[in-house]
Amino acid sequence: MDRALLPILREHLSRKILLLSGPRQAGKTTLARMVDNDHDYVSHDVAEHRRLLRTKAWDRKKRCVIFDELHKMKGWKTWLKGIYDTEGIPPGYIVTGSARLDTYKKMGDSLAGRFFGFRLHPLDVREILQLDQTASPQATLDRILEFGGFPEPFLEGTSKFYGMWSRSHLDIILRQDLIDTESVQSIPAIETLIDMIAERVGSPISYRSLCEDLQISDKTVKRWLTILENMFVIFKVPPFHRNIARARQKQPKYYLYDVARVRGDKGAKLENAVACSLFKECQYRQDALGERYELHYLAKRGGPEIDFIVTRDLSPTVMLEVKWSDPEPSPAFRIFAKGQNEAAKVQLVHLLNRESTYPNGVEVRRASTWLANWSPQ
Repeated sequence: MDRALLPILREHLSRKILLLSGPRQAGKTTLARMVDNDHDYVSHDVAEHRRLLRTKAWDRKKRCVIFDELHKMKGWKTWLKGIYDTEGIPPGYIVTGSARLDTYKKMGDSLAGRFFGFRLHPLDVREILQLDQTASPQATLDRILEFGGFPEPFLEGTSKFYGMWSRSHLDIILRQDLIDTESVQSIPAIETLIDMIAERVGSPISYRSLCEDLQISDKTVKRWLTILENMFVIFKVPPFHRNIARARQKQPKYYLYDVARVRGDKGAKLENAVACSLFKECQYRQDALGERYELHYLAKRGGPEIDFIVTRDLSPTVMLEVKWSDPEPSPAFRIFAKGQNEAAKVQLVHLLNRESTYPNGVEVRRASTWLANWSPQ
């Protein structure tokens, strides 16, 4: 399975250190191994390999060296900088990890100018259709809604397997990865927080409400949410405002990388799947093309909302409403149209008999087909 990032990684392997991060079991190690068959693989999770890291004893005759979960090694950025500055390239270096490696504030000056960061997401409709042109967009989306987009449960395609996989997946993140990288003692409370996010997908998150429900401080709940973002369990979609300072004062929405874990009605799960696809494309544009695409939502205080708005350089490109079966255009398009005239207006509907376009420019499209073909302009 040739993932969409594969040619980009091959293009830059001889230029920079490649930092490949993303959710656990999204396929990072498999993808890294495919970049160049002539590679050496060293994982910090393997005791024997930790000795290789300490002694720097990997095979330098290989064209590529893969350092897996290197972020768990204390001082890894300075260590890697030393390797790069004294030995250079070749071999090419790919560093993979299930925690964020692209957080520039944490990088400091250690690797400045020496790396390109890429984020691998689970499969979505568009990538699957690119890999298998015989696949049905609607059937593919239905499969993602039921089993999520992580390769293993998606390909297995059974509820029993997904149930077993999802419990193991979260358990490893919280009881292995989290403990390795963060000082956290309240694992059961963090599990409860994840369940609360899964039940509130699509709604702006009130930090005060989470604090009251979990009986913890505002500072603690915000820290836990940041940790879950950094561990690729959830991602944040902030409200859109041309004044960035004002936008930061408003409540964000949170979505799960694992679509199948979402609780509630089918519409919430569909909205999460759309969020994953949009967020994935925005980050691909940032990482691979150097373009400033971002994902937000639109809202008026105490009033209507638009589920998503995609911006380029803070200019709206498309506004999106997500519905399970309602083909009637949302009145929110009319309310927000004045301030966002330059943006396309699209309502995505999962169960839709007929696509249509209205005089005011609103398009009603089948969600699966639109997700399979959409690309920001």
